[in-house]
Formats: sequence, C-alpha cells, structure tokens
Amino acid sequence: MVPSGDLSRSDRIDLAMAAPVLFTSMLDVDHHDTGAWHPERSSRLPAVQVAIADPAVHEVIEMAEPRQATIDDLALAHDASYLAGLEQFITSGRGELDPDTQTSIGSWETARWAAGSGLAAIDALDRGEADAAFVAIRPPGHHATATQAMGFCLINNVAVAARALTARGQRVAILDWDVHHGNGTQDIFWDDDRVLYASIHESPAYPGTGRASEVGASGAAGLTVNVPLPAGATGDHSLAAFDTIIGPAIEAFAPDWILVSAGYDAHRADPLAGLAWTAGDYGLLATRVRSLAPASGRTVFLLEGGYDLEALTSSVTATIAAVAGVDHETEAPSSGGPGRDDVIIAARFRARALES
Repeated sequence: MVPSGDLSRSDRIDLAMAAPVLFTSMLDVDHHDTGAWHPERSSRLPAVQVAIADPAVHEVIEMAEPRQATIDDLALAHDASYLAGLEQFITSGRGELDPDTQTSIGSWETARWAAGSGLAAIDALDRGEADAAFVAIRPPGHHATATQAMGFCLINNVAVAARALTARGQRVAILDWDVHHGNGTQDIFWDDDRVLYASIHESPAYPGTGRASEVGASGAAGLTVNVPLPAGATGDHSLAAFDTIIGPAIEAFAPDWILVSAGYDAHRADPLAGLAWTAGDYGLLATRVRSLAPASGRTVFLLEGGYDLEALTSSVTATIAAVAGVDHETEAPSSGGPGRDDVIIAARFRARALES
C-alpha cells in the first residue's frame, strides 16, 4: 500500500471518498502459452498488474482470489459437446484451433480459471466486499460462440457470468467496448430477453459482424445495440454513442447488473486495430458506466483485448480510477476524428428497433 504521508492532501480527500474496487487476477494460474510472438500473450496480465500499482488507484483496490469454473458453469453459455471437444483438443497438445487461436497444454485449465474469475467477482460483490470489480483474465472471450472458439477466445467469460446471473432471475446489461465486435456474445444472447448487449466497435474489421441493423431476434428485439465506427474514430464519438444510444438503452432496460467486456485495443497505440482512443477516453466511458450502475456492487469489468502493453496499463488505470471516483492524471481524451455520421446512423437504427 502507499502510505498516506506520500499523498497530497487533496489525494487523501479523494481516497476518503473513493469507492473500493475489487480486483481479481489469475496471473499466478495463467498457463495459456500462445508464444511470445502472439498478440494475446502472457505478458498482458503483468501489464494489468502494473496498472493497480499506480498510487492513484492502489489504495482503493480490494484483492480477491479467482476460482475455476466448473463444467456446469461453462455449460451455462456453451454446448456440452463443444466443451468436451475443446478439452480433448487442448489436452491432446494439438495447439492451433485456427490461425489466430493458439492453445497449449495448459490452456484448458487457464480458460476455466478465466471464466471462474468473473463468477468469483460476482460472489464477492454479493458479499458486499466492494462497489465494483475489475477482473484481469486471459484468454479473452467475447468472440467465442456457444459452439466455436475463434479470435483468440476459447470460453465466453462474460456470457458465463451473465448466464449465472440470469439463472437466478436477474437482468443483465453487457457493454462491449473492445475494438472488435463481440460476435460470440451477441450470438449467445440474440434471442434472450433477460440480457441487453451493446457494443461500440470498429467496422469494417474482424469478425465482420456488428452492423447497426443487427438489433436482436423477435424474442429480444431491440436488446442488441451496435454502434460501428470507422477507422480513425476518436473517443468523442464513442461518448456521443454512449450518451445518445447505449446509455438510454441501458436505463430503459433497467438491469440488475452491468457487465463490461473491457477491451483496450481501441487505443490509438494498439497494433491490431485502427480506432484512435486514449486512456482518457476509457476513463470517461467508465465514468458513464459508473453513473448507470443499478446499485453499489453490481458492476463488473472483464478484460478482453488490448495488445500494446503500455496502452493496456494506462487504460486499465484510468478505468479503475474512474470507477473508484478518484482523480488520476492520464492522457487527454481524443476528439476530431471521423465517426459522427456513423453514430447518427446507429441512432436511427435504434429508433426503428424501438418502433417495431
């Protein structure tokens, strides 16, 4: 911990009013070896660990232990035959599910730790241990469908968490701000009226889904909300999308929980995409999420992408500081890029979905 004597008086006042943030990391049980060359590499979790060492947020962190998901937990979001086949494939040591999605002999156990860590965070919040949680996990999950691994993802971690909540009768809003559209999450909840899925992402980009016209099946019409943005879009347009489309959608849905698929690959330094956000933009988005929290202890951020390690560190720090409500000096928010017209188009599709 940082001694209070090392902080300015204003910092001590901020910390006195700060909301505690639960932090769950599976750093010590990460045996998912994709190779040092792979963007989704093992050095990502240490980069997130650096984020919580920042004096601005270290005092508000409450550490929590992860746990492994059971097969029954995973089956909340995935077909049993898929899970059995995935386990067999990984433990046989075959390695490559597709050109993007690498595994190693430890990947199956690591994926279970990743999915279980979100469940452990929910349990801890239920016990009143913090006001919100940040779950540092890998591999990411939002591309994994009920029956297919893809895009670095094996198990859909946010979907497992959401299904655990809906199984006990609660409504869940999922906000996905990863630069790539969460096709797996959208697919799993496409016709589920207990879950609102909203995504801000780059388009055109992998995996090619997430058009503004994709609004959910008849049983959940309007509960899928997509805001695709063009390459070069800056954070001001993501905030406009949240304020005019996604935030009102979440408020109208009135969820019991908000889960965030917190990817940081929309940062301008990230090598895998073309949006131009900064750490400051993530802080502002996290502030918006905090303002919509249905109650204290009902918001969980689960790590997805983010492949530039310095950008990952600074963006996670900005997120946690915003959620805790403490001042933190970070990159200035970005503005001036393209994307305004795309937000307007997405708003029109949202309006049509509400009319139908």
